[in-house]
Amino acid sequence: MDISQLVQPERVHRRIYNDPEIFEQELDKIFSVAWIYVGHASQVSKSGDFFCTNIARQPVVMTRHDDGTIKVLFNRCGHRGAQVLSSETGHAETFRCCYHGWEYATDGTLLAVPQPRGYEESKVRPGDPDYGMASVPRVAEYRGFVFASLSHAGASLQEYLGPIASSIDDMVDRAPDGEIEVAGGIARHLYHGNWKLVFENLCDGLHPNCVHQSSIEAAQQQDDAVYSDGAGEIGVRQMRQNGAPWEFWEDQVGSWAYPFGHSYLGDYHDDAKLVAARNDPSFDDYFKAMEVAKGKERTQEILGVTRWNTNIYPTISFMSQFRQLRVIRPVSVDKTEVLGFCFRLKGAPEKMFHDTVRFANITNAVASPVLTDDLETYARIRRGLTTDGNDWVAMARGLGRDKEGADGGWCAENGLSELHIRNMFAAWSGYMAA
Repeated sequence: MDISQLVQPERVHRRIYNDPEIFEQELDKIFSVAWIYVGHASQVSKSGDFFCTNIARQPVVMTRHDDGTIKVLFNRCGHRGAQVLSSETGHAETFRCCYHGWEYATDGTLLAVPQPRGYEESKVRPGDPDYGMASVPRVAEYRGFVFASLSHAGASLQEYLGPIASSIDDMVDRAPDGEIEVAGGIARHLYHGNWKLVFENLCDGLHPNCVHQSSIEAAQQQDDAVYSDGAGEIGVRQMRQNGAPWEFWEDQVGSWAYPFGHSYLGDYHDDAKLVAARNDPSFDDYFKAMEVAKGKERTQEILGVTRWNTNIYPTISFMSQFRQLRVIRPVSVDKTEVLGFCFRLKGAPEKMFHDTVRFANITNAVASPVLTDDLETYARIRRGLTTDGNDWVAMARGLGRDKEGADGGWCAENGLSELHIRNMFAAWSGYMAA
């Protein structure tokens, strides 16, 4: 079957999820072309700080150079090709390869070659760009979020993000000082399933009432008088909210989609339900800090935004209200790594960061009774899609009822629509056909 026939208006072929050849094409045509999230500027706050990650399975390093700029380099020695940096994070005045000791500046410039005798007849010498740690073709930053692309050509980061950049604004604007920083380490897990499944799931309003039934029932049975240090309380509220009736999802929840495969689910939680509640006196100091920094009207405007999950295709999904972000790393056609990061709001009381970590542990960590349901579902999909009987996977809910928005995107009929999935596969088809 021709790859162009694998995506149809209301369904996709199962090969898209389990064909290793298609997966390799995705690495080449999507992950090697699109803007890929590399990390946050706060992870390399000082000159010499570095953070190592991957783009299309190629090791790269994000680092802060001594002129204050952020560089993204291929993590490869210009001599014999060894990976130069092996630690995921750290600080170094220079980068030195363990194999033969070639030394590099934090912008990838070759600084020194041990025992240079013997190279006289070649052009191997310090400063020669052919033997440096090469820079990734394109690097750009939006409000501290650093993206890179392996492609020399294509849309700018501003064009690529388009209206979905407002979700990043939503996260950053919640900081009284107007800045956020990564804190609290990395929570990671590996699931057995295709990388696209997590993006399909995170903006799906239909699954919580089904997939998370056990945690919903446990939370509904929980006595509110039971003592909690705060971690249990936020978890109980989240689990109960997953069990909202279908009418809530149809009448109060919205889904929006944008070019390049981006989407978000909104109007899901308001402040009285889950996020820093305005009627909760323990959050008064946060609201006061916001109002001092931004004024009452602007504070109300910022905290009145009720977006839930935002997907920036094809690598990140984040919760601006809860100050956390997930990075999706494809490992193979049926194996995906997910890295979780928490953010501290600069200028906010420390309680806000504790709230963020509690929510991450209760909802998004591997010991969570919520995330584990999703991981089990991904594994069942992986196994199910290997069976015969039906070659197609449906994505038709809400088809034909989407409305064009004034901002260039599309608005779904309600939060149960599969608009975000259709939108991602429209982007997928565009990349794969290019």
